[in-house]
Amino acid sequence: MWNRTLVTEFIIQGFSDIRDLQILYFVAFLVVYIITVVGNLVIIILTRADSGLSTPMYFFLGNLSFLDVFYVSTTVPKMLASFLINKKVISFYGCAAQLYFFLFLASTESIVLASMAYDRYVAICNPLRYVILMNRRVCIQMIVASWLIGNIYAVIHTVSTFHLPFCGSNIINHFFCDITALLNIACANTYVNEVLVFAVGGILMLGCGLLILISYMHIISSVLKIPSGQGRSKAFSTCISHLIVVMLFYGTGGFMYMRPISSYSVNKDSAIAVFYTVITPMLNPIIYSLRNKEIKEAMRKMISKKIFSYRH
Repeated sequence: MWNRTLVTEFIIQGFSDIRDLQILYFVAFLVVYIITVVGNLVIIILTRADSGLSTPMYFFLGNLSFLDVFYVSTTVPKMLASFLINKKVISFYGCAAQLYFFLFLASTESIVLASMAYDRYVAICNPLRYVILMNRRVCIQMIVASWLIGNIYAVIHTVSTFHLPFCGSNIINHFFCDITALLNIACANTYVNEVLVFAVGGILMLGCGLLILISYMHIISSVLKIPSGQGRSKAFSTCISHLIVVMLFYGTGGFMYMRPISSYSVNKDSAIAVFYTVITPMLNPIIYSLRNKEIKEAMRKMISKKIFSYRH
């Protein structure tokens, strides 16, 4: 499979068309990367260390942050390096590895987001059975299943993409090895690959999207039946952060992959890709921490504890 190509390395074009802004791009993406990693690590530490955050919702949130740390690290470090060097090269196998881990982490994250929606559905619509339906064993099984499905999804697309011959141009008009950019430079008919992207990707996104939609339809129906305005507000507040993250992730990701490869546009698609590969992972911990009283309280206790231990 791997010896069908005459290309041994790829040139990542990325944002190299505007050379005068390379340093500015480097600083901007470095700041975003640091904020993303630190923010998600804080969420992971809080959900692990604070006993008040030992519920299934925060178990899934901690896993989401764990995924985001590696998700953003799959593309950004290589992109940062490309801003500082003239030869923006990635090896053939390095490109395959980057595509695999990107797809693996992105698809796993989409399933985790769906699992979080189901968790909110059970918590609000079946509160008396919540402890039974969302016990520790079930939560772990859901996370393991999401990782296994994500791995299968990534393997399918990575193998099918790099089974194609690359014997012409080796310039990838993107800032990382993405399916759309690679299919555009393959010197073979990519119809089967495009169908595979739509079919497999569509099943994953449609399945997760339907689960999220159905969950929130039931949630909204149940919340509207709550007589107290304060009760309705509290119920909605536990869901709004998750909804914002879902819309950001699925909206941009769906636009990128659920359309014909022929409509690929270098500048427009690179800008959109930055949003769901770089910006969204940075926003996740910010959105959850700003709108969540329990996260803010856990953070306050952690800071107070650190200050107290420092003074004594």
